[in-house]
Amino acid sequence: MEQHTARTQSSAPRLPRPRETRVGATAPASLRRPESRLTALGTGLGLTAVTLAGGAVETLFAGEPGAFFGVWFVLACIAAAVFVRPYDLSAAPIAAPIAFAVTVVLTADSGEGGVAGHAMGAITALALLTGWLYAGTLCAAAIAAVRKVAYVRRQRRR
Repeated sequence: MEQHTARTQSSAPRLPRPRETRVGATAPASLRRPESRLTALGTGLGLTAVTLAGGAVETLFAGEPGAFFGVWFVLACIAAAVFVRPYDLSAAPIAAPIAFAVTVVLTADSGEGGVAGHAMGAITALALLTGWLYAGTLCAAAIAAVRKVAYVRRQRRR
């Protein structure tokens, strides 16, 4: 009895794979920015989670959000604007104030006044940390605008 062996390779000749090339890509692969992958929802949730983590750490050590939280927030806004998809670039500057407000409301100093004390602490923190809010939002908006202009120029060249 003969045994038949299955062919594992097709008889058609293999064609070489085309190389992926980017228009204007002159930087070495190690210096190129990784592909953006965050959607608008992912950007908002990620920015909120990272900002909340920074606010929680500062609240744990200092009792209320302060300078560490502000710097953490600005860095999170920059990261969100860098890693969001080109189609969803407007999400980064929109998500920044939302993430900031959620974090400040959840981590504000409540004093000893219960709900009213917590509300006053949140309002006070929002008033005192407004500079960080503006800085983070403006950084996200500037990066998103530059990326959008570059994306439009790249699309026009094609």
